Amino acid sequence: MADLQVYVIRHGLAEARGDAWPDDTKRPLSEDGIAGLRQTGRALRLLDVSFGVILSSPLVRARQTAEILAAAGRPAPPIVIADSLAPGGAHTAIVKAIAAQARRAPVAIVGHEPGLGECTARFLGLPQPLALKKGSITCIDFDRFSAAATGQLRWLLPPKVLRALARGR
Repeated sequence: MADLQVYVIRHGLAEARGDAWPDDTKRPLSEDGIAGLRQTGRALRLLDVSFGVILSSPLVRARQTAEILAAAGRPAPPIVIADSLAPGGAHTAIVKAIAAQARRAPVAIVGHEPGLGECTARFLGLPQPLALKKGSITCIDFDRFSAAATGQLRWLLPPKVLRALARGR
């Protein structure tokens, strides 16, 4: 059995960049993004996946993603804002944020590309970043969690598969 299970979640579909959202940190999820994440929450329940805590980037779209997925939990896990999950956050700071919450395992982290893809690759000992789709979830098991630890990929589900699961297909 894993010492720590970490779920890496890229935020859902957001409103388009542009004049409506001059401050990218405040750009919210789109209606489609919200609907898709609600389906993802149903899929996670069907898969019997639950989180002990969700760490989220402080950006609005990531916080909204965390809130929707937390609301789908039974019980709903607490959400902790982790500045390290904002764009440009350092891998070592992300590891420290996860380690600080490890007692609440399993730990989910919600953030942005390209940082999450780079972080996931480092967690798996891969030489190149993974390209994570918006709304995708990756499950990684660690025997011992640390900055140098390599985990084992348990699964990686893109949003299309999560939505299909929620619809029973």
